[in-house]
Amino acid sequence: MRWTSLFAAFVALFVLAGCSGGKFSEKTQAGKENVFRYPIHDDPTTLDPGLVQDGDTIDALQQVFEGLVAWGENNEVAPRLAEKWEVEDGGKTYVFTLRKGVKFHNGREVTAEDIKWTIERNTSKDLASPTWQYLADIVGMKEHHEGRPGGVAGIEVRDPQTIVMRIDKPRPYFLGKLTYLISAPMAKEAVPTSGPITEVKDMVGAGPFKATKYDRGQLLVLDANKDYFEGAPLIAQIERPIIKDPATRLYKYKSGGLDLVMLQRQDIEALKADENFASQLKPFDRPAIWYVGMNSLAYPPFKDPRVRRAFAMAIDKKRIVDELLGGANTIANSIVPPGVPGHRENAAAIPFDPAGAKKLLAEAGFPDGKGLPPLEMNYREALPDIRIVAEAVITMLKENLGVEINPRQMEWGAYLQKWNKGEMQIFHMRWAADYLDPENFLSYMLATYGPENKIGYNSAKFDALCTEADSIMDFERRKALYAEAEDIALQEAPWVPIYFQRDFELISERVSGLRESLFGHLPHTKVKLAQKAP
Repeated sequence: MRWTSLFAAFVALFVLAGCSGGKFSEKTQAGKENVFRYPIHDDPTTLDPGLVQDGDTIDALQQVFEGLVAWGENNEVAPRLAEKWEVEDGGKTYVFTLRKGVKFHNGREVTAEDIKWTIERNTSKDLASPTWQYLADIVGMKEHHEGRPGGVAGIEVRDPQTIVMRIDKPRPYFLGKLTYLISAPMAKEAVPTSGPITEVKDMVGAGPFKATKYDRGQLLVLDANKDYFEGAPLIAQIERPIIKDPATRLYKYKSGGLDLVMLQRQDIEALKADENFASQLKPFDRPAIWYVGMNSLAYPPFKDPRVRRAFAMAIDKKRIVDELLGGANTIANSIVPPGVPGHRENAAAIPFDPAGAKKLLAEAGFPDGKGLPPLEMNYREALPDIRIVAEAVITMLKENLGVEINPRQMEWGAYLQKWNKGEMQIFHMRWAADYLDPENFLSYMLATYGPENKIGYNSAKFDALCTEADSIMDFERRKALYAEAEDIALQEAPWVPIYFQRDFELISERVSGLRESLFGHLPHTKVKLAQKAP
Protein backbone atom coordinates (compact mmCIF):
# COMPACT_ATOMS: atom_id res chain seq x y z
CA MET A 1 0.00 0.00 0.00
CA ARG A 2 2.88 2.37 0.79
CA TRP A 3 4.26 1.88 -2.75
CA THR A 4 0.83 2.78 -4.20
CA SER A 5 0.65 6.00 -2.19
CA LEU A 6 4.14 7.05 -3.17
CA PHE A 7 3.44 6.26 -6.81
CA ALA A 8 0.26 8.38 -6.77
CA ALA A 9 2.18 11.26 -5.26
CA PHE A 10 4.87 10.91 -7.89
CA VAL A 11 2.32 10.95 -10.73
CA ALA A 12 0.69 14.07 -9.31
CA LEU A 13 4.06 15.78 -9.10
CA PHE A 14 4.89 14.75 -12.65
CA VAL A 15 1.61 16.17 -13.97
CA LEU A 16 2.22 19.46 -12.20
CA ALA A 17 5.73 19.59 -13.58
CA GLY A 18 4.46 18.88 -17.07
CA CYS A 19 2.11 21.83 -16.88
CA SER A 20 4.99 24.18 -16.14
CA GLY A 21 6.04 24.14 -19.79
CA GLY A 22 9.68 23.88 -18.80
CA LYS A 23 9.74 27.48 -17.55
CA PHE A 24 12.67 28.08 -15.27
CA SER A 25 11.28 29.45 -12.04
CA GLU A 26 13.21 31.20 -9.29
CA LYS A 27 12.76 28.07 -7.18
CA THR A 28 14.06 25.54 -9.69
CA GLN A 29 16.98 27.72 -10.70
CA ALA A 30 18.08 28.83 -7.25
CA GLY A 31 21.87 28.65 -7.24
CA LYS A 32 21.94 27.29 -10.81
CA GLU A 33 21.37 30.46 -12.82
CA ASN A 34 24.63 30.11 -14.78
CA VAL A 35 25.04 26.32 -14.69
CA PHE A 36 24.24 24.36 -17.85
CA ARG A 37 22.69 21.02 -16.83
CA TYR A 38 22.14 18.07 -19.11
CA PRO A 39 22.36 14.36 -18.34
CA ILE A 40 24.71 11.65 -19.41
CA HIS A 41 23.01 8.28 -19.78
CA ASP A 42 25.71 6.18 -18.11
CA ASP A 43 28.93 6.79 -16.22
CA PRO A 44 31.66 8.00 -18.56
CA THR A 45 33.44 4.93 -19.88
CA THR A 46 36.76 6.63 -19.14
CA LEU A 47 38.21 9.95 -18.01
CA ASP A 48 41.19 9.47 -20.32
CA PRO A 49 41.14 11.08 -23.80
CA GLY A 50 43.56 8.42 -24.96
CA LEU A 51 40.98 5.71 -24.33
CA VAL A 52 37.61 7.27 -25.13
CA GLN A 53 35.63 5.69 -27.97
CA ASP A 54 31.93 6.38 -27.29
CA GLY A 55 29.91 9.47 -28.14
CA ASP A 56 28.47 10.20 -24.68
CA THR A 57 31.93 10.31 -23.10
CA ILE A 58 33.46 12.23 -26.00
CA ASP A 59 30.82 14.94 -25.49
CA ALA A 60 32.02 15.35 -21.91
CA LEU A 61 35.77 15.13 -22.54
CA GLN A 62 35.76 17.49 -25.54
CA GLN A 63 34.92 20.28 -23.11
CA VAL A 64 38.16 19.57 -21.19
CA PHE A 65 40.71 18.66 -23.85
CA GLU A 66 41.52 20.69 -26.98
CA GLY A 67 43.21 19.27 -30.09
CA LEU A 68 45.22 20.71 -32.93
CA VAL A 69 42.07 20.81 -35.04
CA ALA A 70 38.34 20.20 -34.53
CA TRP A 71 35.08 20.21 -36.44
CA GLY A 72 33.49 23.58 -37.06
CA GLU A 73 29.90 24.64 -37.55
CA ASN A 74 30.36 24.27 -41.32
CA ASN A 75 31.29 20.58 -40.82
CA GLU A 76 34.83 21.22 -41.96
CA VAL A 77 38.07 20.79 -40.04
CA ALA A 78 38.94 24.04 -38.30
CA PRO A 79 42.12 25.23 -36.54
CA ARG A 80 42.19 25.00 -32.74
CA LEU A 81 45.57 24.73 -30.96
CA ALA A 82 47.14 24.82 -34.41
CA GLU A 83 46.58 28.27 -35.88
CA LYS A 84 47.54 27.00 -39.35
CA TRP A 85 49.07 24.09 -41.24
CA GLU A 86 50.77 23.32 -44.54
CA VAL A 87 50.44 20.09 -46.52
CA GLU A 88 53.59 19.06 -48.36
CA ASP A 89 55.09 16.13 -50.26
CA GLY A 90 51.96 15.39 -52.27
CA GLY A 91 49.80 15.01 -49.16
CA LYS A 92 52.19 12.98 -47.00
CA THR A 93 53.62 15.71 -44.73
CA TYR A 94 51.66 18.05 -42.44
CA VAL A 95 53.39 21.00 -40.77
CA PHE A 96 51.37 22.51 -37.90
CA THR A 97 52.07 25.90 -36.35
CA LEU A 98 50.73 26.18 -32.80
CA ARG A 99 49.14 29.29 -31.31
CA LYS A 100 51.37 31.09 -28.86
CA GLY A 101 50.31 31.60 -25.28
CA VAL A 102 47.78 28.73 -25.05
CA LYS A 103 47.86 27.28 -21.54
CA PHE A 104 46.91 24.06 -19.86
CA HIS A 105 44.50 24.30 -16.94
CA ASN A 106 47.51 24.29 -14.58
CA GLY A 107 48.88 27.47 -16.18
CA ARG A 108 51.73 25.97 -18.20
CA GLU A 109 52.00 26.86 -21.88
CA VAL A 110 51.20 24.15 -24.44
CA THR A 111 54.12 23.29 -26.74
CA ALA A 112 54.73 21.02 -29.70
CA GLU A 113 56.55 18.65 -27.36
CA ASP A 114 53.29 18.18 -25.44
CA ILE A 115 51.56 17.11 -28.65
CA LYS A 116 54.28 14.57 -29.42
CA TRP A 117 54.37 13.21 -25.86
CA THR A 118 50.59 12.88 -25.70
CA ILE A 119 50.34 11.00 -28.99
CA GLU A 120 53.16 8.64 -28.07
CA ARG A 121 51.69 7.99 -24.64
CA ASN A 122 48.17 7.40 -25.99
CA THR A 123 49.35 5.03 -28.73
CA SER A 124 51.74 3.04 -26.56
CA LYS A 125 51.41 -0.69 -26.14
CA ASP A 126 51.14 -0.22 -22.36
CA LEU A 127 48.03 1.98 -22.52
CA ALA A 128 46.42 -0.41 -25.04
CA SER A 129 44.04 2.21 -26.38
CA PRO A 130 41.21 0.78 -28.52
CA THR A 131 41.57 3.82 -30.79
CA TRP A 132 45.35 4.02 -31.33
CA GLN A 133 44.90 3.04 -34.97
CA TYR A 134 43.26 6.38 -35.69
CA LEU A 135 46.88 7.53 -35.94
CA ALA A 136 48.31 4.41 -37.59
CA ASP A 137 48.88 6.32 -40.85
CA ILE A 138 51.79 8.20 -39.22
CA VAL A 139 55.15 6.77 -40.25
CA GLY A 140 56.55 4.56 -37.49
CA MET A 141 53.31 4.41 -35.50
CA LYS A 142 52.82 0.65 -35.79
CA GLU A 143 56.41 0.01 -34.68
CA HIS A 144 55.96 2.37 -31.73
CA HIS A 145 52.75 0.65 -30.68
CA GLU A 146 54.52 -2.70 -30.81
CA GLY A 147 57.11 -1.40 -28.33
CA ARG A 148 60.01 -0.20 -30.44
CA PRO A 149 62.01 2.44 -28.48
CA GLY A 150 62.60 5.93 -29.75
CA GLY A 151 59.08 7.24 -30.17
CA VAL A 152 57.15 7.70 -33.40
CA ALA A 153 59.55 8.27 -36.30
CA GLY A 154 57.01 10.30 -38.29
CA ILE A 155 56.47 12.97 -35.60
CA GLU A 156 59.06 15.76 -35.42
CA VAL A 157 59.20 18.76 -33.08
CA ARG A 158 60.94 21.53 -34.99
CA ASP A 159 60.53 24.15 -32.29
CA PRO A 160 58.07 24.84 -29.43
CA GLN A 161 55.47 26.12 -31.89
CA THR A 162 56.00 23.72 -34.82
CA ILE A 163 55.20 20.02 -35.09
CA VAL A 164 55.50 17.91 -38.25
CA MET A 165 53.63 14.67 -39.01
CA ARG A 166 54.56 12.40 -41.90
CA ILE A 167 52.11 9.73 -43.05
CA ASP A 168 52.70 6.61 -45.12
CA LYS A 169 50.76 7.72 -48.21
CA PRO A 170 48.33 10.50 -49.13
CA ARG A 171 45.19 10.19 -47.00
CA PRO A 172 42.53 12.81 -47.84
CA TYR A 173 40.84 12.18 -44.47
CA PHE A 174 43.95 12.43 -42.25
CA LEU A 175 43.08 15.85 -40.80
CA GLY A 176 39.68 14.47 -39.82
CA LYS A 177 41.39 11.78 -37.76
CA LEU A 178 43.24 14.46 -35.80
CA THR A 179 39.91 15.79 -34.50
CA TYR A 180 39.68 12.67 -32.33
CA LEU A 181 40.68 13.19 -28.70
CA ILE A 182 43.50 10.65 -28.78
CA SER A 183 45.79 13.43 -30.05
CA ALA A 184 44.50 16.25 -27.78
CA PRO A 185 47.43 17.26 -25.54
CA MET A 186 47.53 16.58 -21.82
CA ALA A 187 49.87 18.11 -19.25
CA LYS A 188 52.48 15.38 -18.73
CA GLU A 189 53.10 16.36 -15.13
CA ALA A 190 49.47 15.68 -14.21
CA VAL A 191 49.06 12.31 -15.91
CA PRO A 192 49.69 9.11 -13.89
CA THR A 193 53.11 7.62 -14.62
CA SER A 194 51.40 4.36 -15.54
CA GLY A 195 47.88 3.35 -16.40
CA PRO A 196 44.93 5.51 -17.44
CA ILE A 197 43.55 8.71 -15.96
CA THR A 198 40.96 7.78 -13.35
CA GLU A 199 40.59 10.98 -11.29
CA VAL A 200 39.46 14.46 -12.28
CA LYS A 201 42.57 16.06 -10.78
CA ASP A 202 44.60 14.36 -13.51
CA MET A 203 42.38 15.62 -16.35
CA VAL A 204 44.55 18.62 -17.21
CA GLY A 205 43.91 19.74 -20.77
CA ALA A 206 43.68 23.06 -22.59
CA GLY A 207 39.94 23.06 -23.25
CA PRO A 208 37.27 25.61 -22.28
CA PHE A 209 36.25 23.75 -19.10
CA LYS A 210 38.08 22.09 -16.21
CA ALA A 211 36.91 18.83 -14.68
CA THR A 212 36.37 19.49 -10.97
CA LYS A 213 34.16 16.69 -9.64
CA TYR A 214 33.09 13.18 -10.52
CA ASP A 215 30.90 11.05 -8.27
CA ARG A 216 30.46 7.70 -9.99
CA GLY A 217 26.83 6.98 -10.71
CA GLN A 218 25.86 10.51 -9.71
CA LEU A 219 27.46 13.57 -11.27
CA LEU A 220 30.27 14.98 -13.42
CA VAL A 221 31.02 18.70 -12.95
CA LEU A 222 33.05 20.96 -15.23
CA ASP A 223 34.01 24.55 -14.35
CA ALA A 224 34.68 27.30 -16.86
CA ASN A 225 38.34 27.83 -17.76
CA LYS A 226 38.76 31.58 -17.35
CA ASP A 227 42.12 31.44 -19.15
CA TYR A 228 40.83 29.68 -22.26
CA PHE A 229 42.66 30.98 -25.32
CA GLU A 230 39.46 32.21 -27.01
CA GLY A 231 38.18 33.84 -23.84
CA ALA A 232 36.29 32.46 -20.86
CA PRO A 233 33.05 30.57 -21.58
CA LEU A 234 29.88 32.55 -20.86
CA ILE A 235 28.57 29.95 -18.40
CA ALA A 236 30.18 29.27 -15.04
CA GLN A 237 29.74 25.52 -14.97
CA ILE A 238 28.43 22.39 -16.67
CA GLU A 239 26.68 19.70 -14.63
CA ARG A 240 26.25 16.23 -16.14
CA PRO A 241 24.04 14.18 -13.81
CA ILE A 242 24.21 10.46 -14.57
CA ILE A 243 20.61 9.36 -15.18
CA LYS A 244 20.06 5.97 -16.78
CA ASP A 245 16.25 5.98 -16.84
CA PRO A 246 14.70 7.93 -19.74
CA ALA A 247 11.48 8.68 -17.83
CA THR A 248 13.49 10.18 -14.99
CA ARG A 249 15.47 12.32 -17.41
CA LEU A 250 12.28 13.66 -18.99
CA TYR A 251 10.67 14.28 -15.60
CA LYS A 252 13.70 16.25 -14.38
CA TYR A 253 13.61 18.36 -17.54
CA LYS A 254 9.91 19.11 -17.22
CA SER A 255 10.32 20.07 -13.58
CA GLY A 256 13.13 22.53 -14.39
CA GLY A 257 16.04 20.43 -13.17
CA LEU A 258 17.68 20.07 -16.60
CA ASP A 259 18.28 22.43 -19.51
CA LEU A 260 18.57 19.86 -22.28
CA VAL A 261 17.60 16.22 -22.65
CA MET A 262 17.81 13.71 -25.49
CA LEU A 263 14.56 11.86 -26.07
CA GLN A 264 13.47 8.34 -26.81
CA ARG A 265 11.15 7.86 -29.77
CA GLN A 266 8.10 6.91 -27.71
CA ASP A 267 8.05 10.40 -26.15
CA ILE A 268 8.25 12.47 -29.33
CA GLU A 269 4.65 12.45 -30.58
CA ALA A 270 3.22 13.40 -27.19
CA LEU A 271 5.67 16.28 -26.91
CA LYS A 272 4.85 17.51 -30.41
CA ALA A 273 1.22 17.78 -29.31
CA ASP A 274 2.05 19.45 -25.98
CA GLU A 275 1.71 23.23 -26.28
CA ASN A 276 4.03 23.67 -23.31
CA PHE A 277 6.95 21.81 -24.89
CA ALA A 278 6.44 21.57 -28.66
CA SER A 279 8.52 24.69 -29.35
CA GLN A 280 11.39 23.27 -27.29
CA LEU A 281 11.59 20.06 -29.34
CA LYS A 282 14.53 20.13 -31.77
CA PRO A 283 15.53 17.47 -34.36
CA PHE A 284 19.14 16.87 -35.38
CA ASP A 285 20.27 14.61 -38.22
CA ARG A 286 23.51 12.79 -37.40
CA PRO A 287 26.01 10.99 -39.68
CA ALA A 288 25.39 7.69 -37.92
CA ILE A 289 23.93 4.29 -38.73
CA TRP A 290 22.21 1.79 -36.45
CA TYR A 291 22.71 -1.73 -37.66
CA VAL A 292 22.59 -5.41 -36.71
CA GLY A 293 26.04 -6.98 -36.87
CA MET A 294 26.90 -10.66 -37.30
CA ASN A 295 30.26 -11.87 -35.99
CA SER A 296 31.74 -14.88 -37.76
CA LEU A 297 34.62 -14.97 -35.27
CA ALA A 298 32.27 -15.64 -32.36
CA TYR A 299 29.58 -17.60 -34.25
CA PRO A 300 30.94 -19.90 -37.00
CA PRO A 301 27.67 -20.24 -38.99
CA PHE A 302 28.04 -16.54 -39.87
CA LYS A 303 31.11 -17.43 -41.95
CA ASP A 304 28.63 -18.57 -44.60
CA PRO A 305 27.27 -15.54 -46.50
CA ARG A 306 24.06 -17.47 -47.10
CA VAL A 307 23.34 -17.52 -43.37
CA ARG A 308 24.01 -13.80 -43.04
CA ARG A 309 21.91 -13.03 -46.11
CA ALA A 310 19.06 -15.17 -44.77
CA PHE A 311 19.11 -13.23 -41.50
CA ALA A 312 19.10 -9.93 -43.42
CA MET A 313 16.18 -11.02 -45.60
CA ALA A 314 14.19 -12.01 -42.50
CA ILE A 315 14.36 -8.55 -40.87
CA ASP A 316 11.58 -6.12 -41.79
CA LYS A 317 13.36 -2.84 -41.14
CA LYS A 318 10.52 -0.79 -42.64
CA ARG A 319 8.21 -2.09 -39.92
CA ILE A 320 10.85 -1.42 -37.29
CA VAL A 321 11.48 2.16 -38.39
CA ASP A 322 8.02 3.29 -39.48
CA GLU A 323 5.84 1.44 -36.96
CA LEU A 324 7.86 0.49 -33.89
CA LEU A 325 10.00 3.65 -33.84
CA GLY A 326 7.28 5.96 -35.14
CA GLY A 327 8.93 7.03 -38.39
CA ALA A 328 11.32 9.44 -36.70
CA ASN A 329 14.35 8.03 -38.51
CA THR A 330 15.25 7.22 -42.12
CA ILE A 331 15.43 3.58 -43.20
CA ALA A 332 19.02 2.69 -44.08
CA ASN A 333 19.43 1.14 -47.51
CA SER A 334 23.15 1.81 -47.55
CA ILE A 335 26.01 1.93 -45.05
CA VAL A 336 27.41 5.44 -45.57
CA PRO A 337 24.97 7.88 -43.90
CA PRO A 338 23.53 11.15 -45.19
CA GLY A 339 25.91 14.03 -44.57
CA VAL A 340 28.94 11.91 -45.38
CA PRO A 341 30.28 12.45 -48.92
CA GLY A 342 29.55 9.36 -50.99
CA HIS A 343 26.17 8.62 -49.39
CA ARG A 344 23.64 7.00 -51.75
CA GLU A 345 19.92 6.88 -51.12
CA ASN A 346 19.45 3.36 -52.44
CA ALA A 347 22.46 1.10 -52.71
CA ALA A 348 22.34 -2.69 -53.10
CA ALA A 349 20.63 -3.38 -49.77
CA ILE A 350 19.02 -6.80 -49.33
CA PRO A 351 15.19 -6.51 -49.40
CA PHE A 352 12.83 -8.04 -46.86
CA ASP A 353 11.94 -11.48 -48.18
CA PRO A 354 10.95 -14.01 -45.48
CA ALA A 355 10.20 -16.81 -47.98
CA GLY A 356 13.55 -16.31 -49.69
CA ALA A 357 15.26 -16.14 -46.30
CA LYS A 358 13.78 -19.44 -45.22
CA LYS A 359 14.88 -21.12 -48.46
CA LEU A 360 18.41 -19.70 -48.24
CA LEU A 361 18.93 -20.81 -44.64
CA ALA A 362 17.85 -24.33 -45.61
CA GLU A 363 20.35 -24.30 -48.49
CA ALA A 364 23.04 -23.39 -45.97
CA GLY A 365 22.17 -26.54 -44.01
CA PHE A 366 19.96 -25.09 -41.29
CA PRO A 367 16.30 -25.68 -42.28
CA ASP A 368 13.97 -23.82 -39.90
CA GLY A 369 17.03 -22.94 -37.84
CA LYS A 370 17.72 -26.57 -36.96
CA GLY A 371 21.36 -27.30 -36.28
CA LEU A 372 22.31 -23.73 -35.44
CA PRO A 373 24.28 -23.45 -32.18
CA PRO A 374 22.79 -21.36 -29.33
CA LEU A 375 22.84 -17.69 -30.28
CA GLU A 376 22.92 -14.60 -28.02
CA MET A 377 22.07 -11.03 -29.04
CA ASN A 378 23.77 -8.21 -27.14
CA TYR A 379 22.49 -4.67 -26.84
CA ARG A 380 22.95 -1.68 -24.57
CA GLU A 381 20.70 -1.34 -21.54
CA ALA A 382 18.63 1.64 -20.39
CA LEU A 383 17.78 2.97 -23.87
CA PRO A 384 14.30 1.87 -24.95
CA ASP A 385 14.86 2.51 -28.67
CA ILE A 386 17.71 0.01 -28.70
CA ARG A 387 15.66 -2.56 -26.79
CA ILE A 388 12.70 -2.13 -29.17
CA VAL A 389 14.84 -2.84 -32.23
CA ALA A 390 16.71 -5.75 -30.64
CA GLU A 391 13.50 -7.42 -29.49
CA ALA A 392 11.89 -6.91 -32.90
CA VAL A 393 14.86 -8.49 -34.67
CA ILE A 394 14.80 -11.47 -32.31
CA THR A 395 11.07 -11.92 -32.92
CA MET A 396 11.39 -11.63 -36.70
CA LEU A 397 14.22 -14.15 -36.86
CA LYS A 398 12.16 -16.55 -34.78
CA GLU A 399 8.98 -16.09 -36.83
CA ASN A 400 10.60 -16.07 -40.27
CA LEU A 401 13.50 -18.51 -39.81
CA GLY A 402 12.75 -20.50 -36.67
CA VAL A 403 15.95 -19.20 -35.09
CA GLU A 404 16.00 -18.96 -31.30
CA ILE A 405 18.02 -16.07 -29.92
CA ASN A 406 18.69 -15.26 -26.28
CA PRO A 407 18.53 -11.48 -25.59
CA ARG A 408 21.15 -9.94 -23.31
CA GLN A 409 21.06 -6.31 -22.24
CA MET A 410 24.42 -5.01 -21.02
CA GLU A 411 25.75 -2.03 -19.10
CA TRP A 412 27.47 0.28 -21.57
CA GLY A 413 31.03 -0.10 -20.30
CA ALA A 414 30.74 -3.89 -20.17
CA TYR A 415 29.18 -3.88 -23.64
CA LEU A 416 32.14 -1.96 -25.09
CA GLN A 417 34.61 -4.33 -23.45
CA LYS A 418 32.86 -7.31 -25.00
CA TRP A 419 32.76 -5.54 -28.37
CA ASN A 420 36.48 -4.68 -28.24
CA LYS A 421 37.31 -8.33 -27.57
CA GLY A 422 35.27 -9.45 -30.60
CA GLU A 423 33.11 -11.71 -28.44
CA MET A 424 29.62 -10.68 -29.56
CA GLN A 425 27.72 -13.10 -31.78
CA ILE A 426 24.89 -10.90 -33.05
CA PHE A 427 24.31 -7.39 -31.78
CA HIS A 428 22.46 -4.10 -32.34
CA MET A 429 24.82 -1.13 -32.38
CA ARG A 430 25.55 2.30 -33.78
CA TRP A 431 28.52 3.58 -35.70
CA ALA A 432 28.78 7.37 -35.88
CA ALA A 433 31.23 9.24 -38.07
CA ASP A 434 34.50 10.31 -36.53
CA TYR A 435 35.25 12.19 -39.73
CA LEU A 436 33.17 12.84 -42.84
CA ASP A 437 34.59 10.35 -45.26
CA PRO A 438 33.28 7.00 -46.56
CA GLU A 439 36.56 5.41 -45.44
CA ASN A 440 35.38 5.76 -41.85
CA PHE A 441 32.39 3.50 -42.53
CA LEU A 442 33.78 1.07 -45.11
CA SER A 443 37.54 0.55 -44.83
CA TYR A 444 37.70 1.39 -41.14
CA MET A 445 34.79 -0.83 -40.12
CA LEU A 446 34.69 -3.71 -42.60
CA ALA A 447 38.01 -4.18 -44.42
CA THR A 448 40.21 -6.96 -43.07
CA TYR A 449 42.77 -4.24 -42.23
CA GLY A 450 40.12 -2.01 -40.62
CA PRO A 451 40.73 -1.34 -36.91
CA GLU A 452 37.04 -1.73 -36.06
CA ASN A 453 36.46 -4.95 -38.00
CA LYS A 454 35.95 -7.14 -34.95
CA ILE A 455 33.46 -9.44 -36.66
CA GLY A 456 35.72 -11.32 -39.08
CA TYR A 457 34.24 -10.01 -42.33
CA ASN A 458 36.63 -10.96 -45.11
CA SER A 459 36.22 -10.07 -48.78
CA ALA A 460 39.25 -9.80 -51.04
CA LYS A 461 37.33 -7.73 -53.61
CA PHE A 462 36.00 -5.37 -50.93
CA ASP A 463 39.52 -4.95 -49.52
CA ALA A 464 41.03 -4.24 -52.94
CA LEU A 465 38.48 -1.55 -53.76
CA CYS A 466 38.86 0.16 -50.37
CA THR A 467 42.65 -0.03 -50.41
CA GLU A 468 42.73 1.79 -53.73
CA ALA A 469 40.14 4.37 -52.67
CA ASP A 470 41.82 5.11 -49.35
CA SER A 471 44.80 6.91 -50.86
CA ILE A 472 43.38 8.58 -53.97
CA MET A 473 43.06 12.36 -53.78
CA ASP A 474 40.47 12.55 -56.63
CA PHE A 475 37.18 12.26 -54.73
CA GLU A 476 35.01 11.34 -57.72
CA ARG A 477 37.20 8.32 -58.39
CA ARG A 478 37.27 7.45 -54.69
CA LYS A 479 33.49 7.72 -54.49
CA ALA A 480 32.98 5.24 -57.34
CA LEU A 481 35.34 2.72 -55.77
CA TYR A 482 33.72 3.01 -52.34
CA ALA A 483 30.24 2.64 -53.89
CA GLU A 484 31.27 -0.63 -55.51
CA ALA A 485 32.76 -1.84 -52.23
CA GLU A 486 29.65 -0.79 -50.30
CA ASP A 487 27.41 -2.84 -52.60
CA ILE A 488 29.57 -5.91 -52.02
CA ALA A 489 29.27 -5.53 -48.25
CA LEU A 490 25.54 -4.96 -48.43
CA GLN A 491 25.06 -8.13 -50.46
CA GLU A 492 27.33 -10.25 -48.26
CA ALA A 493 25.63 -8.82 -45.16
CA PRO A 494 28.13 -8.67 -42.31
CA TRP A 495 25.83 -5.81 -41.27
CA VAL A 496 22.09 -5.36 -41.69
CA PRO A 497 21.58 -1.57 -41.89
CA ILE A 498 18.43 -0.60 -39.97
CA TYR A 499 18.21 3.21 -39.85
CA PHE A 500 20.14 6.46 -40.04
CA GLN A 501 20.10 8.43 -36.82
CA ARG A 502 18.03 11.49 -36.09
CA ASP A 503 18.20 12.85 -32.56
CA PHE A 504 15.38 14.71 -30.86
CA GLU A 505 16.16 16.93 -27.92
CA LEU A 506 14.24 19.20 -25.61
CA ILE A 507 16.20 22.42 -25.15
CA SER A 508 15.10 24.92 -22.53
CA GLU A 509 14.07 28.39 -23.60
CA ARG A 510 16.72 29.78 -21.28
CA VAL A 511 19.51 28.27 -23.43
CA SER A 512 21.02 30.13 -26.35
CA GLY A 513 24.35 29.98 -28.16
CA LEU A 514 24.52 26.24 -28.72
CA ARG A 515 26.85 25.61 -31.63
CA GLU A 516 26.09 22.70 -33.94
CA SER A 517 27.80 20.43 -36.39
CA LEU A 518 26.69 17.15 -37.88
CA PHE A 519 28.61 15.46 -35.07
CA GLY A 520 26.53 17.06 -32.34
CA HIS A 521 26.83 20.04 -30.04
CA LEU A 522 30.28 21.62 -30.21
CA PRO A 523 32.07 22.61 -26.96
CA HIS A 524 29.90 25.03 -25.02
CA THR A 525 32.07 28.13 -25.33
CA LYS A 526 29.21 30.37 -26.52
CA VAL A 527 26.28 28.99 -24.53
CA LYS A 528 24.32 31.63 -22.62
CA LEU A 529 21.66 31.03 -19.97
CA ALA A 530 18.83 33.49 -19.33
CA GLN A 531 18.52 34.31 -15.67
CA LYS A 532 14.74 34.60 -15.34
CA ALA A 533 11.73 32.99 -16.90
CA PRO A 534 10.64 34.77 -20.10
